[in-house]
Amino acid sequence: MARRKDHDPDEVLATIDPHPVRRVFTTGVTGVLGALLVYVAAATPPADLVWLVFLVVLGLFCLWLSWRVWTATAVRLELTRRELRETGGRVLFSIDEVDSVDRSIFAFKPAGGFLVRLKAPTARGRVYAPALWWRSGKRVAVGGATAGSQAKPVADLISVMLAERDGKLPRRPR
Repeated sequence: MARRKDHDPDEVLATIDPHPVRRVFTTGVTGVLGALLVYVAAATPPADLVWLVFLVVLGLFCLWLSWRVWTATAVRLELTRRELRETGGRVLFSIDEVDSVDRSIFAFKPAGGFLVRLKAPTARGRVYAPALWWRSGKRVAVGGATAGSQAKPVADLISVMLAERDGKLPRRPR
């Protein structure tokens, strides 16, 4: 009988793609808001200089945020046996660092996503990829422009890997 090969730790088990409609909607709404604020500041400038500066700065910030959402949601998230990462190679977290996964209604998580609590704050620092994921301290949240139908299986797979790692599930024979 032939022996089964060990599984490749870099094999992609599941992916999360930003939903195209959510991506365009989020980017569009933020960009239109920024353009409207700049237009109002230019077409009918307020008498008070503070309000004019406020409108221009907020409008430019919204335009910048719209661009950031568009670029952040251009990548796919991939779950491997070792880590959750972007297609470009940036690692969100490794499975060894994970303490728990939370998909409950009351979790502080993005829409259609999940929250991962790490054992310790990661050395990779804070990261914010708007409408896709963020990391701060011991928390990583995934979701926003993603479809819940893709995020849920990824969260469930991570939970199974954690249970297997912690000895709560029997390991599959190799």
